[in-house]
Amino acid sequence: MLGLKKFLFKGSSAANLTDELRAALETWRESPAPAMDDVHFHTRYVVLDIACSGVNPATDKLLSIAASTVRQATILPEDAFFLDLAAQGGDIATTLESAAGTTVDQQLMAFLQFTAKAPIITYHVPYVGGFLQRTFKERLGIDFQPQWIDLALLLPALFDEKSDVVKPLDFWIDSFGLYAGNGRRSAMENTLMLARLFQMLLVRATGKEIDTAAQLVDESKASNLLRRNH
Repeated sequence: MLGLKKFLFKGSSAANLTDELRAALETWRESPAPAMDDVHFHTRYVVLDIACSGVNPATDKLLSIAASTVRQATILPEDAFFLDLAAQGGDIATTLESAAGTTVDQQLMAFLQFTAKAPIITYHVPYVGGFLQRTFKERLGIDFQPQWIDLALLLPALFDEKSDVVKPLDFWIDSFGLYAGNGRRSAMENTLMLARLFQMLLVRATGKEIDTAAQLVDESKASNLLRRNH
């Protein structure tokens, strides 16, 4: 078994995980994903945003992760998660060097436990997912592939009277008259904005008989495929 673990985590700092973290990861891996065919009112959605040092997931640094829950079409600010890597050492690289990875790895594990394999809402999945996938692969040795729902694709698909093409997030915030504050927003502020947009999208989706998380995921994938082919 020890040899197998070394093979699975070869070339990754995940090889240095504590037994406690390995056990938590195994429990998470074996935990069942929630049903995706329940109506929206019965589904727990996790809305997520990140802050990074740049726009390239392969080379730039993940600085923070912010997530909040939408359940029964209600934003639950008490059911939220925030990991500020910048406050712990400037970025994930320096934090891991100074803390030997333990503190950050535990918090990344806590994030996985918080999401509980729920469908994840974000804006522009390739960007957000790229940073998270790299981080979780390097740190915990897992391939982070949740059920993504991409608002960047679904908003123009369901609100084509406002725009039928992908737009920056601020376009949708302005279009729906949401208060965005002054200047650049934090990851948590963006998450709450995304949650409010998602609430409105759920109303429109239900009106179009897109009634479950599985259907939203399929609609997001279909919108992505359609745009790639045009």
